[in-house]
Amino acid sequence: MIGLPDFPWDRLTPLKTLAGEHPGGIVDLSVGTPVDPVPAVVRQALADASDSPGYPPTYGTERLRSAAAGWLRRGHGVTLDQANVLPLIGSKELVAWLPTLLGIGPGRRVILPELAYPTYDVGARLAGAEPYATDGLTALGPERVPLVWVNSPSNPTGRVLPAEHLRKVVSWAREHGAVVASDECYIELGWEEQPVSILHPDVCGGSHEGLLAVHSLSKRSNLAGYRAGFVAGDPALIQRLLEVRKHAGMLMPAPVQAAMAVALDDDAHVIEQRARYAARRAALRPALEAAGWRVDHSTAGLYLWASNGMDCWKQARILAENGILVAPGDFYGKAGSAHIRIAVTASDERISAAVRRLQ
Repeated sequence: MIGLPDFPWDRLTPLKTLAGEHPGGIVDLSVGTPVDPVPAVVRQALADASDSPGYPPTYGTERLRSAAAGWLRRGHGVTLDQANVLPLIGSKELVAWLPTLLGIGPGRRVILPELAYPTYDVGARLAGAEPYATDGLTALGPERVPLVWVNSPSNPTGRVLPAEHLRKVVSWAREHGAVVASDECYIELGWEEQPVSILHPDVCGGSHEGLLAVHSLSKRSNLAGYRAGFVAGDPALIQRLLEVRKHAGMLMPAPVQAAMAVALDDDAHVIEQRARYAARRAALRPALEAAGWRVDHSTAGLYLWASNGMDCWKQARILAENGILVAPGDFYGKAGSAHIRIAVTASDERISAAVRRLQ
């Protein structure tokens, strides 16, 4: 049996019940799930491709890969051949299975951020490897590790890793024979700081060797229900992942591939969605601060990483008593025990309700 931790959000059930007892109903800010409509142009592309009786290509269509490569070039200054893109059945799928797909097994350590989404840890355990949370690679000494995860902007903290920091990670990993996998799912949501991709030439020196960048359309395009993501980078690693995924039947449905390509080509809906999140964030943050919480980091992404100095569960209970459900910081590691994570993905009406309750 593989020893896995309890699913963190299952532990929130009592607080969810408590918050749901509020006369005005629950304001659920605990999970960053999109609530806004899927763009019409994407829904139309899905419908147009719905007559898809055959098996879709594991590699994805060239149309999809070209759209992904074009988006990386247009929006993030990353140049790579469309052959070095691989679609994912949602980015979380790759986070959970990358160590297994790379053949990392017992006796090896997978490095992940000290504060991190729980699936990095779970992915290492599923492969039989050891998850090791640290923000300081030099502490590992001469040890050769197979995989290092970075996440910028961070979930949960919203912290952005500057290009100089990422350069040091890449340099260290190449010296120690490690693959660097960069979870960049929130890269388009920079507020006070602009994130940079691990594949940008300022970070990697123009070579993608040993590097993988993981992207998602869940937040930028409201496609969480479509399970649409992709990974790009080192040609040899992409081909290795492709071969294993062929055997494992990891196929993105053809209509989703068509919809995803259209979504990546269309920047207008992304600008609109970004404006929605900016407005919700601008309303929620000052209300939270006026109520006694300090917001740390949170310069990008869809979350406010906040603390009033109490234990994270006490903070979460205080807010639940006011009908607001948030995620306790220890979901993301022991270092989060004095923080809570607050999502800004609720509707305008629910965000307004939260602001009134905080007042």
